[in-house]
Formats: sequence, C-alpha cells, structure tokens
Amino acid sequence: MISKMTIDEREYDFIDLPKAAGGDLERLPYIHRILLENVLRAAGQDAERARAAILGWLDTGTSDLEIPFLPNRVLMHDTTCGPALVDIAGMRSALAEAGADPARLNPVVRVDVSTDHSVAVDFFGGAGSLSRNMAREFERNAERYRFMKWATNTLADFHVHPPGTGIMHTLNLERLATVVSVMSRDGRNWIAPDTLIGTDSHTPMINGIGVLAWGVGGLEAESVFFGMPVALRVPDVVGVRLSGALKDGVLATDLALVVTNILRKIDLQDKYVEFFGPGVSALTAGDRAVVANMTPEFGGNSGYFPIDRNTLAYLRATGRTEAQIRLVETYCRRAGLWFDPDTAPRYTSIVEIDLSLVEPSLAGPTRPQDRLAANATKAAIAPMKKASAPAAGGPNDGAVAIAAITSCTNTSDPRLVVAAGLLARKARAYGLRPPHWVKTSLAPGSPTAERYLRRSGLLDDLEAVGFGIVGYGCTTCIGNSGPLTEPISTAMAERGILPVAVLSGNRNFPGRVHPQLEAGFLASPPMVIAFALAGTVELDIMKDIIGHSGAGEPVTLSMLWPESSEIDDALLSASDPDDFTPAYDEAEASRIWRELEAPETTIFPWDEASTYIRRPPFAGVGKGSLLGTYAARPLLVLGDDITTDHISPAGAIPAASETGRYLIGMGDSPMDLNVYASRRGNWEAMVRGLFTNRTVRNMLGSEIPAGSTIHWPSQEILPLWKAAERYAAEQQPVVIVAGERYGMGSSRDWAAKGASLLGVRAVLAQSFERIHRSNLIGMGILPLRLPSGYEPASLKLAAGDVIEIAAEDHLVAPRSPVRVTIRRVGGDRISFAAAAAIETMAEVETLKAGGILPLILRDIITTAEERR
Repeated sequence: MISKMTIDEREYDFIDLPKAAGGDLERLPYIHRILLENVLRAAGQDAERARAAILGWLDTGTSDLEIPFLPNRVLMHDTTCGPALVDIAGMRSALAEAGADPARLNPVVRVDVSTDHSVAVDFFGGAGSLSRNMAREFERNAERYRFMKWATNTLADFHVHPPGTGIMHTLNLERLATVVSVMSRDGRNWIAPDTLIGTDSHTPMINGIGVLAWGVGGLEAESVFFGMPVALRVPDVVGVRLSGALKDGVLATDLALVVTNILRKIDLQDKYVEFFGPGVSALTAGDRAVVANMTPEFGGNSGYFPIDRNTLAYLRATGRTEAQIRLVETYCRRAGLWFDPDTAPRYTSIVEIDLSLVEPSLAGPTRPQDRLAANATKAAIAPMKKASAPAAGGPNDGAVAIAAITSCTNTSDPRLVVAAGLLARKARAYGLRPPHWVKTSLAPGSPTAERYLRRSGLLDDLEAVGFGIVGYGCTTCIGNSGPLTEPISTAMAERGILPVAVLSGNRNFPGRVHPQLEAGFLASPPMVIAFALAGTVELDIMKDIIGHSGAGEPVTLSMLWPESSEIDDALLSASDPDDFTPAYDEAEASRIWRELEAPETTIFPWDEASTYIRRPPFAGVGKGSLLGTYAARPLLVLGDDITTDHISPAGAIPAASETGRYLIGMGDSPMDLNVYASRRGNWEAMVRGLFTNRTVRNMLGSEIPAGSTIHWPSQEILPLWKAAERYAAEQQPVVIVAGERYGMGSSRDWAAKGASLLGVRAVLAQSFERIHRSNLIGMGILPLRLPSGYEPASLKLAAGDVIEIAAEDHLVAPRSPVRVTIRRVGGDRISFAAAAAIETMAEVETLKAGGILPLILRDIITTAEERR
C-alpha cells in the first residue's frame, strides 16, 4: 500500500489510499480517509486490523472498534502548557527520586506553544494601549514565562511563540499548518496529511483548511508527547450538506451561529462533523475556519472541510510558497483527499443547510448555541432584568459594558475585520462614537492585522470610534477583559442595572467575559461596533436609530453596513501575502522574551516561596486505581450546563476570595493578584477557586455559597477545599453529581485536576462533554452517565446521603453498567444502573493505573529497571 510520487524532482513515499481502500475510498468520509492513512503509516503491526475496522465502518456508519491515531504535532497555549509543564517537571523530579534518568521524559513529537492567554485589556481607547498592555503582561507573568523558557531549554522539539505572536489558532492557520507534511523516516522521504491535537477546544478551527485536528485535555496531550497514540473508536461522522450561497450582507459569523444552533440540537457526543455538498465551494477558507472554530460550541469533535482550490487560495494569500502549494495539490489529488462537491460519502447521519437562508444573527444572552435574529436582543434579556431605577442619559439595563472585537473565531478572517473597519469608516464620517460607559477593544488573532488595516487606512477609522488594537491575544473572549468602566460599575452597585457584553468571540457563559457580567451576545465584528455605537441592546439594531450625526441626522445600521462588494474591494487593496512572514518574524524576535533568563537544568529548581509554580501532588506514581466498591458522600450536586469556567475559573482573582487570601498570605499584593488562568501552575491557589463562579448552585442546600458544601456529619458549611481536607482525613470518598453537558466549554484540564484534589472518585452526570470526560479519566476519576429519569433535581440528594458505587476493576469496560445505590440519611434506598462513560479499552487501562501521569511514569521506571 506504499507507493511513490515525484513532485518538483523529489521522490516521496506515501500511503496509496486508492490502493488501500479500492472502490470503498469514495464512500469513506474524508475524515476516515485521513485516519486510514494514519494507521497504515504509523500503527505498525496493528495497521491491518485498524484498516479493516475503518473499512468495516461503511457497513453501518458506526463502530465499536478502536483504532490508534498518532498526530504529527501538538499545539498548546500558555495556560494549558503551564499545567502540563508543571506535570512534566514534577514527573522528572519523581523519576530522579526513583533512580531513573529524568531526561528520558522528553517529547517525541513537535510541540508548539502560543503565548496568547495572558494579555488583558487594562488599557483601551487611547494611544499606546497595545504597548502598555504588553508591558503589564510581562510584569504579571515573568515567572511563568521563565518556566516556559526552561522547557524550551530542556525539552526536545518544544517551541514557545512569545507574547505578540497572536492567538494559537490564527498562528496555526497562517504559519504552522502545512496541510500536507513532509517527514523523514528510516532514511526515506514521506509525504502525508498534516494532523495535530491541541490543548484548546477550538483547535478544530484548522479543519477549515483541511487539516484534521481536534481539541484534547492537557493530560491526553502529555501522553502524545511521550509517544502514546490517541485511542479512539472508529468515529461516527455526521455529514452536513451545504447548498446555495450566502446573501449579500450576511457574514461568516452569521453562518457559524446558525450552524451552532442547528447542530447543538443533535447528539454529537464523541461524533465528528464533516461538511460536504456544492455549498462548500461557495465558502472561502476564511469562512470555513470561522464555522470550524465553533466546533466545541455545537458539540462535535471536528468541523472538517476537505481540501480544494479555496484551500490553495488561502495558502497563497497567507504567503506559503508555490512549491508548498504544488505539493498540497499534487498529493491530495493523487491520494484521494481532494474535495469533490458532487460526491456524497457514507455518513452516520446527514443534516441539510441552505446557505441562502442564513440571516444576520447573534447568540445569547448566556449560551453560544442560542441563536437570535439580530433585532431580538431586547426581548432576550427581558427575563434577566432586575427592577433597576433608570437614569437619564444612562447607563441603564441593557447598557453595553464591553464591546470587543476579539477571539480567533472572527479576527482570523481578514474579511470580517475589514468589514468592521468599513463600518467604522462610515460611522466616523457621521461623527459617531460609543457612549462613555462602553469599554471598546480590538484584539486581532494575528500580528499581520495591523499591516493590512494600516495599508487600507481602516486602522485610523477603527481607532476613531474607540477600537484601537489592545493586544494580539485572546483577551476578552477568555475573560481577560480588565476592569469595567466607572459608570457601569457605579450603576451596577447603586442601581442594580443589567449590563451586557457584545463580543466577536465564541462563548458568552455568565461570568466568562467578566465576573460581574451575566449577559453577553456573540456577534460579527461590524455588529460589535454597531452595538457599541448604540450603547445598548435595548433596541432593534436593524431598524432603530443608532446615533445622530454632527448635523443631528439620525443614523441607522443600513447607512453603515458595508456591501459584500465593498468588503471584497477593500480586502483586495489591503492584502499582501508578503506581510505574513515578516510580521511573525518580528513578533518572534521579541527583545523582552529573548532577554528573559531561565534555568537550563534537566530537573526544574522548585521554589517553595513561589505563588505561580508549585510541585503538584498528582505528578508522581500515584496511589493506584480509584476504581472499586465504596460508599461516598455527595460533595456537590449540580444542574445542567456546568462549564469548565464554572468548575475552574480563568478570570481575575478577587482579593477577598479563598484564593486571594491564600496569595496575600504568601506575600502577593492584593492590588493585582492576576487571573486564575495564570496560577494554574500552583495547585494550592487553584484548588481554592474551584466552583466559585457566583452562578454555581450546590443543590445540597439553598444557603450554600458558591464554592462551598455541607460537610457530614458535622453539617458545617465549608469551602470545598476545606471540606475535602476533612473528608480525606476521615478517609471518606466523595463524588460529584451533575446534569446535562457537564464540563462543556474550554479544554482546561484543571477542571479534572481540581476534582482529583478534592478527593472525587467518580462524577455521575446525565451527560458529559468529551474533553472533560477524557480529562476526568486522565486523573483516574470514573465518569458515570445517569440513566433517564435520574436527574440531580429529582434525586433530591442530601449531604448525609451515601452513594454506593460498585465499580471493580474487572467489571469496568467501555459503556459497561455500574450499579449505584443511594442510601438516604433517613433509611430509604434506591438502586439503578449507571453507564461507564468510557469509550476505549485504553481509557480502562488509564483508570486502572490511577491516571495518565502514573501510567507514563511507571512505564519509564519499569523500562529503566529492566535495563539494569
């Protein structure tokens, strides 16, 4: 099945998919074609069995058979690489203490880290905001960044891209991704699809240019670092057939929100999504990437668009060489990976979407899947409003507190940023500006944005309406929005108004964008500016007056909104493929980063006084399996849609919080405690922040504050970490009970590490989001799906109840029944069979080992002992 091809006078080996699959190739989804290539090239002795499993999937469109997947590379960002590096440093220390060589713990694949999750919007709306925010970023995070530089000094093929190089997914699109990779093996040149996993749930954005990738937790990524394949069932693939074309005035953001709304209504748990049909060809690669970015929001593992001429056009527009573009086209056509809009592969199921029916859209006010017509924001927030007293001149209920053009989702596509610039130009011509209470910001995903915006003159227009560049990072989208304006803070404190955020991001969960904001709307970049100008969402943005010109003329959105031809013309004149390499090279050559000193030792020199980097207790050989039969107390009983933001916050650390008091006690200044995301290398800081989002309700008692529980039998209300310490001293196991979609949102593995530190042995939920489920298993915690009719509210659990779980090692298997018995404090009992939320035997082995980290360590220690 290995053939040869010659491209530009160079010969390559490649897996010949037409030969390997025969007449079945055209029936396979493109995702399965890439997986087939991967197992035939990388699975060794298991290749033929895996090939039969993939081709056998065609019979029914589903399968329980497992295959290995070995990606070419791993992508991380600074707040997911931090915990992973702390794990690695801890494991190296454990290896040295066990008499093994710590240097044996080294990545065997390329790892790229983007430093994009730490810059905050402290300064905005004025000259120098970008440089001042970057300076504050280095001041706050120097210790973390030195730790990351230690990793580059001591770990093989580990590459950190410093602050200012943009958001990881934009960096991947514009610079890292090859679409087709060349590699050397056994002295031979190979050519194969570019594949990766990333420790961020929005990693599938790269699916927009035909690169198969998905998000994983940091724990699963660590296993790939050290040569363990990703184990997965031959995946179910939902085909989304696109037809028609988008109407004038409708943008990629609108399509992404419509797709998210439609697909979230389908059970996509552990399923992949692939787009096909004639409508795919009507979308640019930029459009596709926006849709693919929303994969975690619509609940899938991927949002894959196959490779075609639009992919090549994107590669050319972003400065890839003509030789690389020829390589991509020649290989994909020969290997059976070139998209044909007229074919209809076999899918598990099919969804139809007509692009011509998509209308201008927003999503909110609390979930990204809740798509709204653009004129429906006033009605959407009505149920959330309180009885606040209005003030003449505002701000009042519905006031726009934050208007942010932010996130890889919509700033990676220059067309959307240019559209925002054109709207700003027209608003500027009318003399419009946002009201004084609106915090405005522009944080592009790429350092090239400044070049094309300045060339077109649009940067001046954006700055004139308050949208100057504040940083090249995730900023507001991940909660690094900085403080609210004084008028908003005062109106909230004195009159109890309900302010909102409007952002071009991907998530709007309560408290995510800012801990004080419970309502938020996702919108396209030009729509963000429109709402900023209006200053409120209490209007019909499509028809009502947004503002008045200097001459007193009423201005509506129709007078500002750019036509598609305007956007295309402006983009054509602004773009230059030669921008990309120098823009990134300049950012990579950061003087501050270069001069940052870092250790060069194999073992990291731990500092007990550090409040950022502490050796974690779980990065060792562990205590063995948490499986077995045991009687546990309920630590938390939660409702639906508990996100990883609810579990492990990312935003600012309040001085009065448990974490804040701990840090101040360690000597940190209460004036700037940084954000939780920056403290993920310090387990003692993080464990104190678990479940402290003010919207989290523990159903064990109506009087329980967020982040607390009732300890039994003392019946004291305690912070979770204190209750956990007491239960641990009493050798009392605990569990968490939750509703639907537990663990949705970000990939952060700290949501599972935190549960482990609380002593949780199992989580019982109605359903799990995939990455968090995987992270729980990675920490040795058993995820159990509750049967229908046993939702948390109906169980009416009390702190004194006992939950007995029978999960012996030899009984637990993928999706096996697990007997659960609840013994009420009053003597009653109920029993039912939960289902083990396990997908592969590899996950079973991880649970039996007590987690991924002990599994990795024991393998290295055992090998070292055998060599002796």
